[in-house]
Amino acid sequence: MLLQETTTLGILLNLINTKRSMQKPLIINNVIKKFNKKINIDGDKSLSIRFVLIASQAVGKSKAFNLLRSTDVVSSINVLRKLGIKILLKKNYCEVLGKGINGFFYKKNLTLDAGNSGTLGRCILGSLVRSPYKIKLIGDSSLSKRDFSRVVKPLREFGVNFYPKEKKTLPIYIKGTNFIRPINFKEDIGSAQIKTSICLAALNSPGESFLVSKRCRDHTEILFKYLKIPIKIKKKKKYDLIKIKGLKNFKSFNYNIPADPSSSAFFIMLTVLSKNSSILIKNCLVNENRIGFYKILKLMGAKIVFKNKKIYKGEKIADIYCKSSKNLKSINLSKNFNISSCIDEFISIFIIASFSSGISTFKGMGIEMNKKESPRMDWSFKILKMIGIKTKRIGNHGIKIYGNPNLKLNKKYVLKNYLKDHRLAMNAIVLALARGGNWKIYDAKKSIITSFPSFLKIAKLLGGKIN
Repeated sequence: MLLQETTTLGILLNLINTKRSMQKPLIINNVIKKFNKKINIDGDKSLSIRFVLIASQAVGKSKAFNLLRSTDVVSSINVLRKLGIKILLKKNYCEVLGKGINGFFYKKNLTLDAGNSGTLGRCILGSLVRSPYKIKLIGDSSLSKRDFSRVVKPLREFGVNFYPKEKKTLPIYIKGTNFIRPINFKEDIGSAQIKTSICLAALNSPGESFLVSKRCRDHTEILFKYLKIPIKIKKKKKYDLIKIKGLKNFKSFNYNIPADPSSSAFFIMLTVLSKNSSILIKNCLVNENRIGFYKILKLMGAKIVFKNKKIYKGEKIADIYCKSSKNLKSINLSKNFNISSCIDEFISIFIIASFSSGISTFKGMGIEMNKKESPRMDWSFKILKMIGIKTKRIGNHGIKIYGNPNLKLNKKYVLKNYLKDHRLAMNAIVLALARGGNWKIYDAKKSIITSFPSFLKIAKLLGGKIN
């Protein structure tokens, strides 16, 4: 049976506006029964946001199918509309009428709201480097706690001004310049948001910009190559050497956005932890810098196979097949593992490791996890402690997990006050469906629609009883 969810903008806005229902917790009291299904997952969030940002600077009409209709993507569309870009959201596609490089229409006293999206907030700044007026960038309470100095620093080298000068968080003001200069910059955090912001700024800069970037998601570079934007990349062991030539207009394009591997991970987790079940996720992005979750689970003995592999406009795509796993092994994750390839999935990995045999050790991800929508490393400890798993901190960056494959969840569990972090909410729902207990999860719906609007619908179609 093929389960396919088409989430319209109307449904999304209805969810956002139904505040009273949001305040009620989701209640889960039953383990999901065995399932064997094929499903389609919403379009990849990273590619959806990049599509609208890059299409806005193309020349002509670009069209995306399977664009994610989450609040983060809707925020991206609203920001671009305020910059004079015409965007139409139809039932089956999104249409962007791009105006070319430096084609935005800037108004005085303009305020742009990035909502909850760190990707939008940091990346849009790179596209505003030629603004003749001060633009105020704001976000919600969660985004306003996150560090923006990491992207302000390289953009200042282009000649851009930020106000207040020493401020690291939103709200901040940006004022561009007509005298943009190319830069030579080393990005050693491993942040695709910083890299993309620099790439978008380089598009608006004369001459060639050089970037040494620690290995991380490379969707922007792949899309630049497909669009024949002048970009050259040399891949080293841990860093990419990137050269971009600016002020070259590029043509509009069509894009069929593949399924999101980070969203897919929740249903792989559900399958791995459930009994006698299997799932096939169709047409999923399997970019090498996005599949760390799947690699780690395979090392732990999970039964996961990539089928029907192909290349679509530079990106690797596949169907992902997974079966339940009875005997998961513990893992001592190598310090050389590409942490950024699964930075959003580590909560899921930690939960799965809790039901494995032996002691699992993970190092090097904690600092970056705690800079996400919530302090996710800290919350991982809280969730594992709540369900009765012994853990040990490794400095401020790692965790040791004492797995218990015989652990039974038969108590009352409550998740609340977690800064409405969508990944925490979905992980708790999957844990409840797979392993039981009596759960109350507050603010779940409002949290989930930031990244995966059809999550609850798919979970229910698989047989999950969620009240």
